[in-house]
Amino acid sequence: MEEVKSFLGTGWSFPPVFNKSDHSVSMVSDINDIEESIRIILSTTPGERIMQPEFGCDLKRLVFEKIDSTLIASLDHLIYHALLNFEPRITFLNTEVLEQNDANGLLHINIHYKVIITNSRHNIVFPYYLIEGTNVSSV
Repeated sequence: MEEVKSFLGTGWSFPPVFNKSDHSVSMVSDINDIEESIRIILSTTPGERIMQPEFGCDLKRLVFEKIDSTLIASLDHLIYHALLNFEPRITFLNTEVLEQNDANGLLHINIHYKVIITNSRHNIVFPYYLIEGTNVSSV
């Protein structure tokens, strides 16, 4: 397996992908590694990781709230603190709601951030919604 060196970091892809031919794990580097880290932070509820009980972002507690300016400000606050605490390679700039579907309870949140070491601006769109058990079948 070829070793990847990146000053922004290299880590396992998420979800992990294993290569049977050379018994390796698929890796990501640079901005892709940062974006996957942001998705993991925002998708993890504090308490899910046994050894790091405070890791994550408590977005799930806002799932059933009315979509209004208060909710958007709360989301911005939660995302800011989660990224401040758990992603040291970036500086959080702001969030904005790109798309809102009240009927389906869906928000697309555009998160703007700056990579500290390169001073370059980036953004990532994070879908915020509740996945319901609509495809559950009885056996």
